[in-house]
Amino acid sequence: MFTGIVTDVGKVVAVAEHDAVRRLSIASAYDPDTIAVGASVACAGICLTVISCATGPNGGSVFEVDLAPETLRVTTASDWQTGTLVNLERSLRVGDELGGHLVSGHIDGVAQVVARVELGDANQFAFAVPRHLARFIAPKGSVALDGTSLTVNGVSDNRFDCMLIPHTLQVTTWGGRQVGDRVHLEVDQIARYVARLAEAAAANARQND
Repeated sequence: MFTGIVTDVGKVVAVAEHDAVRRLSIASAYDPDTIAVGASVACAGICLTVISCATGPNGGSVFEVDLAPETLRVTTASDWQTGTLVNLERSLRVGDELGGHLVSGHIDGVAQVVARVELGDANQFAFAVPRHLARFIAPKGSVALDGTSLTVNGVSDNRFDCMLIPHTLQVTTWGGRQVGDRVHLEVDQIARYVARLAEAAAANARQND
């Protein structure tokens, strides 16, 4: 479980193919002594399992993760290459501050940046999402985009927009995002369950008619 508060920007330093599995080596500023094999790290919002970790050549750590075929199919990770930057977050511990919202690290789909407008020091981003996911997105609700907890400002059909403050632009990959970029979307868990309950109630009502 995560909160959508990015704590480091990692860099892919090696990519290897093992049959249908892609193995990535990611350099980060995290202390390698604090990353155990089997730990979960959100990489651009994808919950991945650390399979090895060592001290990096320039300090920090280099950890390895494997991406299964399904993960490669539903995310942009199949496009990651050496040099790709990814938002990182360590898993939530009991007692940690919940600064964003509850994020599982299970990607629902891919959104596309369709506009970026500078409004003073802040930037307003607009996104287009698959229509089957648009119903989970509401004004003032939360979404996780590339592992970043963001508040939805407005919604129109299958598009929505979010405002990113200067701090977020500086400490995440968002400063480099441009129109046309594809980003990982995880909808708010509460919205997901509310929609499922509504569907179940409607199905029960039809059965009782």
